[in-house]
This record gives sequence, C-alpha cells and structure tokens, in this order.
Amino acid sequence: MGILSFVDKDQLEPNCVILMHNKVLSVVGLLQDEGDLMVSVMKVDKAPLESDADIGRLDAQIQEIKEAVELPLTHPELCKDIGIKPPKGVILYGEPGTSKTLLAKVVTNSTSATILRVLGHELIQKHLGDDPKRVREPFRVADDLSSSTVFIDEINAVGTKRYDAHSEYEVSN
Repeated sequence: MGILSFVDKDQLEPNCVILMHNKVLSVVGLLQDEGDLMVSVMKVDKAPLESDADIGRLDAQIQEIKEAVELPLTHPELCKDIGIKPPKGVILYGEPGTSKTLLAKVVTNSTSATILRVLGHELIQKHLGDDPKRVREPFRVADDLSSSTVFIDEINAVGTKRYDAHSEYEVSN
C-alpha cells in the first residue's frame, strides 16, 4: 500500500491505527489511540439545549429522573445526609417515540454533564474480542470525566436472539 508524502513514516509501527484513503488505498494519516477514536465518535461536544419544559405530559417521569439522576449529581450532600447511595445508572424503556432520548438530554443539560451517546448496534462487532472493548471504552472515558451521562440508545440491538441460518428454530446459548 502507498503512503502519502505528508505522513510521518517514522511514527508508523506494527499495530498502530492508520487512516486510509478508500479509493487509492494509501495511508493518509495516523491515529494516536483507537479508544480515543471510538469515544470521539460517541461524545457530544455541545451541551443539549432541551429542558423539562420541552417535554409534555411526562411530569411523573421527569420528577423520578430528577430524583434518581439529577439531584445526586447536583447536590450529592443530600444523599449523604440521609444515608443513601445514589444509583449508578437508570434504564429508560418504552416504545419508540416516548421521549427517552429527550429525557436523557434534559438531564444532561440540567447537570452540565458531558454526554456520551452510543448506539446499541455500534457495540456489536463480528470480530471476537471487540465487543467487550467497545462496551468498556465509553465507561472508562465517563469515569475520567467529572460528571457524565452515558446514553446507550437502541440497547435492544445488544443481546438479540440468534437464529440458525438453516432452520427457523431459535439457537439457545
């Protein structure tokens, strides 16, 4: 394969991550860390503008998510004073179009947290060993940040049922 003249050839070494031009199949760049690349695709740089005023008819759900997520992030001393451990996460579930994503954006906006948005199907890879790394990486980065929200959308893509290609029977693990 070719290497374009502006690429520093001294930095190329085995197992490094490179950028390739898809038409001429030449190296056009070098990436520093594969994990950082995966997270840079997921990370939302600008804070969402949505507020709870943008959500209609979900007053009970808004109150619950404020108590479970927002309050422990904005006032951790309250949880400590009453002797409870705040939850590490919450699962929002429901049919498509029921404002789960909007609720996650509202919490992120009101807590000034960084949001890492991941699509469930992005966590699944055909190569053995890639899946755990893709799941761990957003949480590793979230742990490094002062406060963050990891929002995994379309989680139903992870752990779906597999079927045998030669029959219509479900394969059980």
